[in-house]
Amino acid sequence: MDPRESGTIAADAWENRRKTRGGQVSDIHGATMQATEEGLDMRLLVIEDNRQLVANLFDYFESRGHVLDVAPDGITGLHLATTQVYDALILDWMLPRMEGPEVLRRLRAEHGSDVPVIMLTARDELPDKITGFRAGADDYLTKPFALPELEVRLDALRLRAHGRSPRRRLQVADLVLDLATLEAQRGGQVLHLYPACRKLLEVLMRASPAAVTRQQLEFALWGDEPPDGDLLRSHVYELRRSVDGPFDHKLVHTLPRVGYRLAPQHGESTHVR
Repeated sequence: MDPRESGTIAADAWENRRKTRGGQVSDIHGATMQATEEGLDMRLLVIEDNRQLVANLFDYFESRGHVLDVAPDGITGLHLATTQVYDALILDWMLPRMEGPEVLRRLRAEHGSDVPVIMLTARDELPDKITGFRAGADDYLTKPFALPELEVRLDALRLRAHGRSPRRRLQVADLVLDLATLEAQRGGQVLHLYPACRKLLEVLMRASPAAVTRQQLEFALWGDEPPDGDLLRSHVYELRRSVDGPFDHKLVHTLPRVGYRLAPQHGESTHVR
């Protein structure tokens, strides 16, 4: 049975079924729901635990050519929002494990993300709206709502964001990470990084010249379920080999019992542009 026939989405159906309309439904804990190739438009992250609402969002946005990822709780949502690239986030307020405003606060303050976020919630009192905007929301839509209105609001947020910074780059000394293409270069030389190293590089560059703790880096890669063993050390080793290996000036520094930082030599610049 298609999981939407009863108006709800069963987790096992999300994990095991492929849709016949050309899309793909997979793990509800964050795997991509792929729309058809034609007309692909926005890539959205929906952080929402109401399965019937998620089913309705999927029906509508897939038919419009968009791609959705879904997280059923705040922790999973924060992990996806900080490890994947999205045009916008749809964020509920009342979530398991971490509420929406706290997800948003951490996304902005701890991870430096400026991805557009619209809060989608039944909380319609003015103090709630003020709390949402102060946490970092770009827009606020109360339930019940019309799906076309949500789409228009998301598209407006995306266009404004792209208009402000169509090709943002992080730069530390002669190291550059293009956030649009995810290409990293140092001294004009392209660095070949696998995804975990690229994510570590982005986190370290956003924080530069400040230190980033091991716990923060582990959360950026694996959320609240890091693997056994010291896999982070292996990833940092590979990152250091790519970023520093061929060059005289080292940028990746280990801070014993703290974590790591990526910092230029004195007098060199760190900036986002």
